[in-house]
Amino acid sequence: MTFIQTFFSRQFLWEVARILTVGIASMLFYFEFIPLPFLLAAMAFGLYSLVRVAAVDLVKERKIGTELFITVAVIVSVLGKEYLAGSVVLMIILIAEYIASASGERARASIKALIGSVPHAALVKKGGREETVQINDLKIGDIVLVKAGEKIPVDGKVVGGSGSVNQAPITGESVPEEKKTGDLVFAGTILELGALDIEMTKAGKDTVFSRIISLVEDAESQQAPIEKFTDKVAGYLIPVVFIFVSAVYFFTRDVKLVIALMIFTSPAELGLATPLVTIAAIARAAREGILVKGGLFLEELAKITTIVFDKTGTLTVGSPTVNRVEITDDQYTEHQLVQFAAIADRRSSHPLAKAILSHADKMNISYGEPENFEVVAGRGVKAIIEGKSVLFGNKELIDENHVSLVNTSENLTDTALYLAISNKLAGVFYVSDAIREGAKEMIAGLKKSGIKNIVMLTGDNPETAKHVSDQVGITEFRANLLPEDKINIIKELQNDGTKVAMVGDGINDAPALVQANIGIAMGAMGTEAAMEAADIVLMQDKLEKIARARVISKRAFRTIKENIFVGVGVVHVIGITLVLLRIIGPIQAAAIHLLPDTLVFINSIKLLRIKIED
Repeated sequence: MTFIQTFFSRQFLWEVARILTVGIASMLFYFEFIPLPFLLAAMAFGLYSLVRVAAVDLVKERKIGTELFITVAVIVSVLGKEYLAGSVVLMIILIAEYIASASGERARASIKALIGSVPHAALVKKGGREETVQINDLKIGDIVLVKAGEKIPVDGKVVGGSGSVNQAPITGESVPEEKKTGDLVFAGTILELGALDIEMTKAGKDTVFSRIISLVEDAESQQAPIEKFTDKVAGYLIPVVFIFVSAVYFFTRDVKLVIALMIFTSPAELGLATPLVTIAAIARAAREGILVKGGLFLEELAKITTIVFDKTGTLTVGSPTVNRVEITDDQYTEHQLVQFAAIADRRSSHPLAKAILSHADKMNISYGEPENFEVVAGRGVKAIIEGKSVLFGNKELIDENHVSLVNTSENLTDTALYLAISNKLAGVFYVSDAIREGAKEMIAGLKKSGIKNIVMLTGDNPETAKHVSDQVGITEFRANLLPEDKINIIKELQNDGTKVAMVGDGINDAPALVQANIGIAMGAMGTEAAMEAADIVLMQDKLEKIARARVISKRAFRTIKENIFVGVGVVHVIGITLVLLRIIGPIQAAAIHLLPDTLVFINSIKLLRIKIED
């Protein structure tokens, strides 16, 4: 939706009609072409929308709003027989209200405009032929054909062809990603080269793209504390202003002076200063692959002084590999140990279990199902394999089951997984996870931005934790943690009022993400649980997005302060001073009143386009 389309859309036709009616009537009355009753009728038509909103605010919300303020000013002008002044003031105020409401609509429309859209129809293979089908008529399992230059209309899995897909609408990254058979693709992304046959897994409101749009649009309802504060200030300010204006009238008996004062003492822009910025900032973040679920979280992120990182999958790649297998019982070969470990871990979803299974696959070792299987939280697994009891996990699991540890080789940088068979240690698997690219630079950047304390949490041993923390530049870490320990550590950090952000994968760390002031889930593209668990969702596994989200939040709240200080404070103080000095009257005051509305709109909406430096 373009700028012109927004401001002249059907939903604003009545506002335009009121402005024109009052304006034309004022001009005709000035040239004595119409009598006073016609002017009053036009003013009543123009005032209707303000009176309706004022009544709803007063009765349902027990709030004295700006609309009531302006209504009183117009009524005062009529009672004081300043008809023309009142009508011109009303017209200009209606224009200001129109700009405010249309500006908000424009900012909301920018969300979809910046992120993009999805096609309404798709080319589908059916019965050996191709036909065009509306998206709403598609069914799970349908094969959708997408050609170069087209937008992908559904979420799905590539079952044929290959191509380069621009995933910028979801991830914010414009560098195309190569897709081949078996890869996942998402609605709203663009196939730049090649051709794909896609088996649909999700369509319509269930796609990742639609969920992003929904989350960003719903974010508007999550008011930031500063927005609630400005609303509260406006509520208290209006009664004070009424008393001030009444006192001025009591001493001056000057109706025009009172009307002009009421225009400049109206806190309309105070209510406009915050929500427009919030909408624009959330839309900007979404364009860069960062989903912020509301102004509340945007402001909290700007205030964060401590960030807690989960290690595996966040600071590290999350795809650990087996570096070495140490045999401690000569009756087993390495092949047998790997097979036992793979069978034990077959049903586990832990990243380290995936490393064991991947290692078995590389060695072409087959592995079946365990006869019995149990996950020991934060420790490892227990299983029955070929009639033998098997323990496979960390040192704590081995100690708790009273298995004696023989001397093993020293390896301080890898995670050691112990395999015990029939209550005897049989071998040790040394596993490590690569540091994520850009982790060290990201940590340094966060420190420069004002983050005072950065903590790493892990279930690994202290030696491995220290190795990782040293490499990325983190001075504080906690090791050998169970999932519930992470929650307790965050509570501990929050005890003195510290604002804490937790960065994790959004699924395993869900309780800790909820406990933190701000939960940030990384690499959540296509992961519904991650989108639900966190307050801020990063659609890619890119650590620099964390610093980027903080930069956008800080810029947003700088803009809010500018709006309040310049758009509201300076203009209104100057205006009130000029009115009290009788330099300007009601009509000039109403005309100048358009200035802060315009300034606030322009200053807020620029967040959608300007370059925001890190």
